[in-house]
Formats: sequence, structure tokens, C-alpha cells
Amino acid sequence: MAHARMVRETVRDLGPAGLLGARDALLELTRGALRREFDALEPRLAPALARAAMELADEYLAEPDLSPSLLARRLNVSVRTLHRAFATAEEPVAAYVRRRRLEQARRELLIPWDRPSIAEAAARWHFADSSHFVRAFKKQYGEAPSRMIAAAEEERRLRQADSHRPSAWEAPSGSERPGRRTGNDFPLLGNAN
Repeated sequence: MAHARMVRETVRDLGPAGLLGARDALLELTRGALRREFDALEPRLAPALARAAMELADEYLAEPDLSPSLLARRLNVSVRTLHRAFATAEEPVAAYVRRRRLEQARRELLIPWDRPSIAEAAARWHFADSSHFVRAFKKQYGEAPSRMIAAAEEERRLRQADSHRPSAWEAPSGSERPGRRTGNDFPLLGNAN
């Protein structure tokens, strides 16, 4: 399924040879899925297998037992085949899972309401402890989670202050231009227009 999506997304950029290769890879992937096995020597399947593993990892991200062996079992491949497939991706399996869990934790920590503590986010996304989480977070995002939260809060506070400040083009609330009267200000004269 992942390979079919990838082909659909890139089909306009493929030349005749690329289309033929994508078609062949899709056929081989389908054959392997029907047989419930993959040929580890088939390099054309590696990107599709890596993408399928990434999608599966995303589904199981909150599960504590998410691991390369779990993904390999679910995809009916060996752990070695899974690692070789990820060699075509930008990062190893465990690094992908760690990065995605960090992204989820970061998203939760940036929510202004009902925000978990850093220790709660670390535990929810299955980091060994909060200090391990903070080190991984800082390595990924270049700042500690507490500093990121403080910066986001400051930015939110400044945006709220700016949204309550009238612009130079607006009249102060509850009044029109000072000193100017309209016909409606003199009810006995009627409408001056």
C-alpha cells in the first residue's frame, strides 16, 4: 500500500523507465505480500518496505513494545531485512521511532491547555526517564523542552497582547473622531444627510 501511494505521489515525475520500474516493484511487492514473504535480495522492494514499516511504526508509536522485531513480525520479514530496507531511508529503524516519538511529545508540550509535564511526556512516549528524554529532545531540536515551552508561552503572550491593542487606523473603542458631530447627534434637526 505504501509503495502504491508513493508511486501515485511521484507518477508525474517518472519517465518511461521509472514507470516501468515502479510497476515492476508494485507487482513484486504484491506477489510477496500474497505469499506473505519478501525476498531480501530484491532491492526494488526496500523503499516500499521501509515506507510500510514507517507507517506501521506510526500506528504503534504509543505502544511500549514497538521495536524493529515487532515491525518485522507484522510485515513478515526478518529483522535483518527490515534493517536493510531502512538503509535506503535516511535513518535506522530505532532512530525513526525515536524521532517520531519526540515529535509527538513536542506537539503535546506545545499545547497551551492540559499540557503534560516533561516527565509525563517522557513516560507517555516511552523514554527511559525524563533526563534521557531531555537529552534526546535537545539533540533533535537544539533546545531543552523547558526552554521551548517558555519560548512558546512568551510568543503566545505577545500575540495575545498584540491582538488586544487597537491599530493606528482604528478609532478608540466607544467613540468616533473627536470633535465631529453627525446629524444623528441633534435629534430635533433630523438627519442632516
